[in-house]
Amino acid sequence: MAPAETVTVAMVAGALRVSTPFLFVSLGECLTERSGRINLGNEGVLVLGAMVGYATSYQTGNPWLGVVSAALAGALLGAAHGGICSLARVNDVAMGIAIMLAGTGIAFFFGKPYVQPSAPQLPRIPLGFWAIESQVRSALEVSPLFFIGLAAAFAMDWFFRATRMGLRVRIVGDSADAARALGLSIHRVRLLATAAGSALAGIGGSFLSLSYPGSWNEGLSSGQGLMAVALVVFARWNPVHCVIAALIFGASGALGPSLQTIGITKGYYLFYGTPYVVTLLILAVTIRPGKALRGMPGELSIGR
Repeated sequence: MAPAETVTVAMVAGALRVSTPFLFVSLGECLTERSGRINLGNEGVLVLGAMVGYATSYQTGNPWLGVVSAALAGALLGAAHGGICSLARVNDVAMGIAIMLAGTGIAFFFGKPYVQPSAPQLPRIPLGFWAIESQVRSALEVSPLFFIGLAAAFAMDWFFRATRMGLRVRIVGDSADAARALGLSIHRVRLLATAAGSALAGIGGSFLSLSYPGSWNEGLSSGQGLMAVALVVFARWNPVHCVIAALIFGASGALGPSLQTIGITKGYYLFYGTPYVVTLLILAVTIRPGKALRGMPGELSIGR
């Protein structure tokens, strides 16, 4: 293959892999923020989900049980976040930072015995079956979690547009006064949205440890949970747009490894910082003082 074709295939394959945790965490953050709460704790949920998923897969021999366990662990941490934020004078941003530290601390403490052992990994779907080159076939082996994430994005879009519960989430997120006038329980809706959103973030964490890179260590996340906040802003709080945003972030994260495939090794590690640069650019361009963002829930703290 020509160098340009090699880089293109590598970036497409890398985007599909790297975007998967971004997709799940951004969908979870989108659901939480549509209820009027920002959750910076998803970074801790991501790390905890990675550890719990890996430990469960190792102990049971079933990686899918690891995914389910990661979702449950994320839901529990999210429920704790939502419950505490329901108390008077509790700031959701500050509480999110506390949850992030708690989640990572718990994962590091209980995950030490699982740094060395090898746990069963999730199966992969061979999208490159058509290719002659073994490298292409290997690169295009995609985790089924990516397609589950796609389905979840469209399901969440339908949920917001066509269901009564989705309408309640939107009302609570847009106007607390309107929600009270309709007799809705703001704390309960936000608690459920935060727990469900954190469950999705936990699944994203399980992808890191059970698919790509496919191991458990304390530096696994690299801030992906925090970058999801910028990704949701870029997607304008639209679940389907989160797919596009996740693929863009994934492609930027795959730039460094893609350059390695054509022999560019000098300074290639600088390109590993591309997702962080993209995050800063998105925040600088989209969030401006005194300017309302299209699609932003009215009760979201970053808009007040």
